[in-house]
Amino acid sequence: MKDGGENAILDKTNDKEEVDVHIVGKIDKNIYKCITEDIVTDEVIITDNQIEHIKIRHPNDFERFSSYFGEIVKNPDYIVETKKPKTALILKEIQSENEVFKTVLRLVTSEDNPEYKNSIITFMKIDEKEWDRLLRNKKILYKKE
Repeated sequence: MKDGGENAILDKTNDKEEVDVHIVGKIDKNIYKCITEDIVTDEVIITDNQIEHIKIRHPNDFERFSSYFGEIVKNPDYIVETKKPKTALILKEIQSENEVFKTVLRLVTSEDNPEYKNSIITFMKIDEKEWDRLLRNKKILYKKE
């Protein structure tokens, strides 16, 4: 896997035995300890399969907003509880776009394959109503100060 810098989402690995992955950026482990203390890496990737999922389920969101993935995972506004273990639901407002986003990030722990990285599972632009509903109905584990 190439390290192409903080927002190098299009740098692909050429190793055909692995799933094609794209480096998104890094997380601050201290922020994500609200999900689990056992985080083995700060690297975040997205796979081709997940990119395809986003493109199908949330048309145009990937093309328009994937350049923000690094910022979203590095500086979340909120992390809210999910039903899945080792999974963070990240809420982030991007001021320059005047848009809000929901991102699901699966964290890698010592129980996982040591070759795995933290991975974006899905991503979508949401409206203010959904943003407010999530903050009202979900347990907030982290809030940016």
